[in-house]
Amino acid sequence: MAIRNVRTEGEDVLRMICKPVSEVNDGTRRLIGDMYDTMYATDGVGLAAPQIGVVKRIVVIDDREGHKFALINPKITAKSGTQRSCEGCLSLPGYRGEVDRPQEVTVEALDEYGEPITLHAKDFLAVICCHELDHLDGILYKDLAVNYERV
Repeated sequence: MAIRNVRTEGEDVLRMICKPVSEVNDGTRRLIGDMYDTMYATDGVGLAAPQIGVVKRIVVIDDREGHKFALINPKITAKSGTQRSCEGCLSLPGYRGEVDRPQEVTVEALDEYGEPITLHAKDFLAVICCHELDHLDGILYKDLAVNYERV
């Protein structure tokens, strides 16, 4: 696997709407491996494919509390409650912002073997899911932030 360069604000790829993955194969799994390596090397808890310049609907998440997974073609199918989260982003280094997010979400996706999965996430994991899935539609957390500042 390999560590890839994280794209930062101003690069067009971060504003693109990503394409669905049509086939989950060894190339997809290599990309997912690279995404995990890149996420861990930068001390992140989530990474979306466009953050490494790939316009595909794939995210990886590891909340460091036992929830680690790749989501291919993910969709939020339900959400409830609200919470205000303090967020940062590997693509917006040196900034933080507060964002209103759902307290709980249900996400349907494919896993790294192409099998359907349903994820029920709440609290911090729900924030990570929403943040990463936004990347797949060209949305950065700063677009939604009620406060956004340099740290």
